[in-house]
Amino acid sequence: MQRALTEGSIPVTLFRFALPILYANVLQSLNGSVNSVWVGRFLGEAALTATSNANTVMFLLIGAAFGVALAATILVGQCIGANNVPETKRVVGTSATFFTGISVAMAIAGLILCRPLLIAMSTPPASLDLAVAYMRVIFLALPFLYLYAYVGAMLRGAGDSKTPFYFMLLSVGLDIALNPVFIFGVGPIPRLGIAGSALATFVAQAVSLSALIRHLYRRRHLLVLHKNELSLLRVDWSVVATLVRKGLPMSAQMLVLSLSGVLMITLVNRFGVDTTASFGAALQLWNYIQMPAFAVAMAMSAMTAQNVGAAKWHRVTQIARVGVLYNMVLCGAIALAMELLDQQLFALFLPAGSAARAIASHLNHVVTPSFVFFGVAVALFGVVRATGAVMAPLVILAITLLGVRFPLAEAFLDRYRVDAVWWSFPISSALSALLAVLYYRYGGWRSAHMMPAGST
Repeated sequence: MQRALTEGSIPVTLFRFALPILYANVLQSLNGSVNSVWVGRFLGEAALTATSNANTVMFLLIGAAFGVALAATILVGQCIGANNVPETKRVVGTSATFFTGISVAMAIAGLILCRPLLIAMSTPPASLDLAVAYMRVIFLALPFLYLYAYVGAMLRGAGDSKTPFYFMLLSVGLDIALNPVFIFGVGPIPRLGIAGSALATFVAQAVSLSALIRHLYRRRHLLVLHKNELSLLRVDWSVVATLVRKGLPMSAQMLVLSLSGVLMITLVNRFGVDTTASFGAALQLWNYIQMPAFAVAMAMSAMTAQNVGAAKWHRVTQIARVGVLYNMVLCGAIALAMELLDQQLFALFLPAGSAARAIASHLNHVVTPSFVFFGVAVALFGVVRATGAVMAPLVILAITLLGVRFPLAEAFLDRYRVDAVWWSFPISSALSALLAVLYYRYGGWRSAHMMPAGST
């Protein structure tokens, strides 16, 4: 069995392993932006509003699957590190059945409930029917979205981040190419409007997933199940229990981040359109600072899992040090570039002469350096959760983002106005990094347990 992440130079291996993950994240963002351009510019504001409402729901559903997929990555990584082929196959078989069952159930529920859900979200009447048409097709694509996330998680756990990226490239390329074909119609293909944009995603995901699975079988990859192993597709409830018990807290971390963003923008909204517009433009740019941090953290989780399985704890310590250094350098470099080029960057989003540009420049100077602290915390979370210690990162995020950032900004809002919001970011981020370092140094994460009952 190949254990690519338990040997060799840690700085080189981590860099090479994280890079395709980063590229895949950028591709996904690019795909969403291009789809929004097609819908917004050619179908109008009502259609763009419809996709925005639908995508908000889908973001929550994908976020819910994120933690479970990451738990599967860690389980497979520990099995690979321990050179335990039977246990690897057991995890793969049950995970495949679990993800398929959950995605089909959610797709059926979504098809039935999408209209009431969109009405409950106060979707504008002009956009409601468009959003329903879009969301119904997206829900049909949900099993392919979930299963692609599952297969990618398995491969990363096995030490392969390149293959998921290559097939993500195929998916994004198809999605971008098919959007105008299905939206406007070409030859025998009818004009489908907004449903065509969703259908492009459906087809792209289905083709990419099918091609990926075919590729793995042709390579006779370690993770695939053959005829004599299909009995492993029966649900092993001990594996499911581990995926849920460890995955849900990691999914909850994404929800905490989302909820924090919603709470902060409610404070920003009090100061008018210019301030909200400047904050929205900054959020677009901050996504590009966070992408490398998340990519490195995901790579650190897979690497740590394999080395924990192999009982190479000295390498785990090195992974933590190198990963923290990488994230500090990457986040710091991008933050510095944003500081130096803020006028040019904000000009992409805000019109010339807008008062929002000055506000954006000011908040950028205050908030952007805090992402260095963010990088430290995310990197250490990537290490500790790979042993099964998933509650501490959730608690730290909840304390710093919901218990400190929002209350601190609100408490000083009358005295310092919107600056109270801006300064709450570096203060809470620094506290998050401090608590992460303290837990890494003194917490009991090294004795945490990840493997399900019955593991050998």
